[in-house]
Amino acid sequence: MVLELSDHQDSATRARGNVTRCCWKSGCRGWDLTPRGCWRTEPLPAGPNAFNPVPRRRGGHGRRALRGAAPCSGLVPADRLFPDQPGQFRFPLAPPPPPPGPLRFALPLVRLPALGSRLSALGSRLPAMLRRCAPGSPGPRPARALPPSARALRQRLRQCAERIPEAEAVLDLLEKCPEHQSKGGFPVIVFEGLDATGKTTVTQAVKDTLNGILLRSPPASISQWRTVFDDEPTPIKRAFYAAGNYILASEIAKASTQAPVIIDRYWHSTAAYTIATETSGKVQDLPPVQDEVYQWPEDLLKPDLVLLLTVDPEERVRRLRHRGLEKTKEETELEANSLFRQRVEESYRRMVNPACQEVDASPSKEEVLKTVLQLIKKHCAF
Repeated sequence: MVLELSDHQDSATRARGNVTRCCWKSGCRGWDLTPRGCWRTEPLPAGPNAFNPVPRRRGGHGRRALRGAAPCSGLVPADRLFPDQPGQFRFPLAPPPPPPGPLRFALPLVRLPALGSRLSALGSRLPAMLRRCAPGSPGPRPARALPPSARALRQRLRQCAERIPEAEAVLDLLEKCPEHQSKGGFPVIVFEGLDATGKTTVTQAVKDTLNGILLRSPPASISQWRTVFDDEPTPIKRAFYAAGNYILASEIAKASTQAPVIIDRYWHSTAAYTIATETSGKVQDLPPVQDEVYQWPEDLLKPDLVLLLTVDPEERVRRLRHRGLEKTKEETELEANSLFRQRVEESYRRMVNPACQEVDASPSKEEVLKTVLQLIKKHCAF
């Protein structure tokens, strides 16, 4: 620290353009006006006198700076002068620093190890979180409402069996189904699609042509409880339809030993509507193409061919009005929400193992039947 003396220097020193400074060595008292061995004289810098910017009449006598003192910027009032020591005055002290504000939070030291472990766990999950929140990518996906296996399906039905007696009846039928089912020597063909795409007409025509057996999902053994589960929360509702697929699989295994089996909806419908219901927004917000939600369950009997019937949206609405049948809740949402319909159709297309073969059902019945029979002949061996 350097103590500057301006008014205390003599006129000869000032005339020579010098200034006396104190280097504040050990033992030197900066407030002592008597020169000591640590005082030295240095040339003033060029230009305005930076060491004495305040004239004598505006600053009085005395030192320009002290430890903790602020510069004097104007005339010194009388109450700031020392009456017994002419040439000196009290310097206004610099305002004390403001007290620190209250801490918003404090972490006790004893919890720092636990905090470190939590931060480490967060760091390991950070890349996946960033990928989910990246622009153009879907946000965090909600809990999966569709059980991935028969074992998980039974567990979910047991949780609601006490409240819903029909769930206990479905569970009893599900328990009677073999865990691993295999089909017979005849092909199994599934027809998927939205309502009014021609599934009923095409499946009946194919059944008559191939002299096969026609089955529907949910099967007749539980279809009377469909209205009960449609009013339940989504996880329970999807569990009912998933259970219907496993119960239907046992019927498929028996029927395929006798004749070709034609199925009006199967697992793909349950999965497509579940994915579209859990996802909000546009088609881009659906789970990625390789997501496990599009995979066929390993413990469910697989068909030989899955045909997805599609028609123009306007044509489908026209057919619905022409039928005059009562609409289901899902059909009402399909008609009112075009984004939901697009998510359902795109989910159908993303199903794998087996994938859907898309068929345009807009032409006449004869043309659609001809196209379907060609695909059956191509993919299935009789």
